[in-house]
Amino acid sequence: MLGTGLTADSERRTHTTPCTAEKICLMDPACNATYQALENCSLDKTRFLPLSPDARARCWDAKLDLRSSPLLHCKCHRRMRRQKHCLRIYWTVHSSFTHGYFNLETSPYEDPANEEPWKIDYNKLAALVSGDSANPCLKATHFCSLNKKCVHLRTYYASSCTKGAESGDTCDQRKCHKRLRQFFEKVPEDFTKRLLFCPCQDELCGERRRKTIVPECSFQDSIKPNCLLLLDSCIKDHICKSRLADFQQNCEPAGMSPDGCSQHNHAACLKAYMGMIGTAMTPNYVGNSSTEVSLWCTCENSGNQQEECDQIRSMFISNKCLSKCYTTRNLGHRFSIIKFKPFVVFQILYHTAPAYSSNLRHQIKKPPSLYNCLIVMYFLCI
Repeated sequence: MLGTGLTADSERRTHTTPCTAEKICLMDPACNATYQALENCSLDKTRFLPLSPDARARCWDAKLDLRSSPLLHCKCHRRMRRQKHCLRIYWTVHSSFTHGYFNLETSPYEDPANEEPWKIDYNKLAALVSGDSANPCLKATHFCSLNKKCVHLRTYYASSCTKGAESGDTCDQRKCHKRLRQFFEKVPEDFTKRLLFCPCQDELCGERRRKTIVPECSFQDSIKPNCLLLLDSCIKDHICKSRLADFQQNCEPAGMSPDGCSQHNHAACLKAYMGMIGTAMTPNYVGNSSTEVSLWCTCENSGNQQEECDQIRSMFISNKCLSKCYTTRNLGHRFSIIKFKPFVVFQILYHTAPAYSSNLRHQIKKPPSLYNCLIVMYFLCI
């Protein structure tokens, strides 16, 4: 047993982060030596270097020695400041590939408990109703403008992903990906999901939805790489590898399950899908007339790895769990305006919207008009 000063149970009670647990481990000679051995094992796996039988045995022994360490039970947050460092620690400790959907460990992420609140602006909402109601994706863009962080970070990634396009130069895809990840990490999901999953009935709307992530920079290149190379590139990057593990855990299809997912959590699957955007394996809509999504890669000339390559492509393009999540979300967000008395509508807003009710209590001094109530109810449900 390693003398780290914390047990697994106390780790879970105190919510120690990997960074804190690492410091505790490095102060203990035995834990330090074991952790350094695992770092070497993890580095070799990242470089896809073959391990000798002796090296494999040493890695396995180090893995067993660390089983009582608090490091084994730590998780990371997407919004934390030192996310890359946290993920590096996680994958050092979980360096061995175990059996699973594409042989990755479980997700390194633990979702934050609290959602960021937002404010309702009745005047802006009223102005939006007179806009283009036939295009939900345009409406979602307008809805984003109600939140300062949403409009700021959306402008930020759009600028980074289109820089150089007018002069014919290639964009800086690395910077574009980084800005996209910031947008989907820092902006409340109420806004990001509307932009990415807005339901469309025509190709004009579908085109706007497909271009949400500026695919000319973030998604596609002049030549499609082989999907195996795309996966290799992803596995070598801690963030991409972590997002992929999160996606595989939460969006793993289950043929016999009524909801199509092995984890039975559609919200977690959609969140994991959004986490893939801004990585080497960024997915996007295939076209403007469907909700089918895919990676920008091909399986041509895959040789004896054709089956593995097809499996990579099917993670998105044939994923019944992801497809079911998208369908369920759109069906659940259809809304028909019904005539209610103003005070009844106010009571519905006040008591049945838990995500927003605390803000409403502080902001609403008197029951708003029926017109404004219906506007708010519409936007809470799209």
